[in-house]
Amino acid sequence: MELLLIVLVIGGLLALVATRGRGRGTTAQSRLGDAEAEARRWYERLGGQVLNLTGSDDPSKQALADAAERYTAAGSQLEQATTAPQYRLVTDTALEGLYYVRAARTAMGMDPGPELPGSAERSRAGALDAEQSVDVEGRSVTGSPQPSAQNNHYYPGGMVGGRPVPAGWYSEPWWKPMLLGGVGAFGGMMVASALFSGFGAAAVGGDAMAADMGGGFDGGMDPGMDPGMDPGMDPGFDGGDLGGGFDFGDW
Repeated sequence: MELLLIVLVIGGLLALVATRGRGRGTTAQSRLGDAEAEARRWYERLGGQVLNLTGSDDPSKQALADAAERYTAAGSQLEQATTAPQYRLVTDTALEGLYYVRAARTAMGMDPGPELPGSAERSRAGALDAEQSVDVEGRSVTGSPQPSAQNNHYYPGGMVGGRPVPAGWYSEPWWKPMLLGGVGAFGGMMVASALFSGFGAAAVGGDAMAADMGGGFDGGMDPGMDPGMDPGMDPGFDGGDLGGGFDFGDW
């Protein structure tokens, strides 16, 4: 009788463990499926805009070209994605592309479309609310909240190489070498430091940025920093959970 009870108890425990294991597997599979569906939805929305819009001036053409780059990158990431974090990175890339699309539509005088999910980095970086200019290495770099023939390179705001960059239109895409890494990143870091010092006060959330970084931003380069460091994002990096269920309707 005691042996029978022991067998029954052990059998019950094994059944419970197996049931919980199946439950965990189902939950993980569900999360993976949700992350993939979310990534494909934003990727397809970006594709619809990129393929159907044509720029009417230099700022809008450049913004759409940048959006097309994000669309290509998101497509490559999507082909290789096998985990939920990788699918969330696809979502991040596609959303960034849609920020460029909104900028292009604004430059052409069109309805920018529905608001997009924000991020903590963009919130901290803020946005330019006045035209500003800084001198870096003998050249003038300008930024403005509105596009113009001079300021025709848009950046949606965020952290670049550890520096907060306000959203706005700039006279040159100085941040690209920093994203690619290599020797060119050094010059980009110098521009970023000067821009923060010169543009930070004119950016919405500029005070919040300074406070968030300890109240004192060092406008100079860290002498110990390797100019060849690659601040780029690993395709397998967890781009952050943007959450599911964003549905703003069709553009």
